[in-house]
Amino acid sequence: MLMKILIADDESSIREVVALYLKKEGFTVLTARDGEEALTIETNERPDLLILDIMLPKLTGLEICQSIERSVPVIFLTAKTAEEDKITGFSLGADDYITKPFSPRELVARTKAVLRRSGLLHESDNNLSVDGMMINQALKSVTINQKEISLSPKEFELLSFLIRHPKQTFSREQLLTNIWGYDYDGDGRAVDATIKRLRQKIAHPDYNYIHTIRGFGYKFEVQHD
Repeated sequence: MLMKILIADDESSIREVVALYLKKEGFTVLTARDGEEALTIETNERPDLLILDIMLPKLTGLEICQSIERSVPVIFLTAKTAEEDKITGFSLGADDYITKPFSPRELVARTKAVLRRSGLLHESDNNLSVDGMMINQALKSVTINQKEISLSPKEFELLSFLIRHPKQTFSREQLLTNIWGYDYDGDGRAVDATIKRLRQKIAHPDYNYIHTIRGFGYKFEVQHD
């Protein structure tokens, strides 16, 4: 089962960007616009880690921490930089604290670090396996029938993303956003070219992995040839 992360922030752009980066790493992402919504989601979904803006509407991140009755890792995300605010957050059980503006990649790295320190994330959790194929996220390696396949960084990211969402069809635009990022200036031809190279490299005598859904995009599904 994928680990669940809750992001609570009243800025939609922050929720969207952080969710994008976390999903690329294989996490299931839940989002909330205010403290009350965040507390409801926490109670019902019991996420594995919370990323909370301190200055949330309705209930602050600090108030959410005080209301939670179980032990769960928390990262505070806030524009406040005063030492007293950090001390208060840590005294309520926060595991980390990152101030805005921030790097999404840094937040993902800190999220993984907190999960590892909490004993919730292990290196083996980053390994993906399907019929005939093994992906090692830590080593950035792919093997098919125990033979290592050399992939470019984008090919590896694209394969990892698709394999984490089996049977789900993604448009070229969705793949561009998730793999190349919001600020990429190119078009869907980059996706087509990468898919073509990827298919050639991971070709298997018994299985077909990546499928074109005409008029929609691409999906990952293991099928016998």
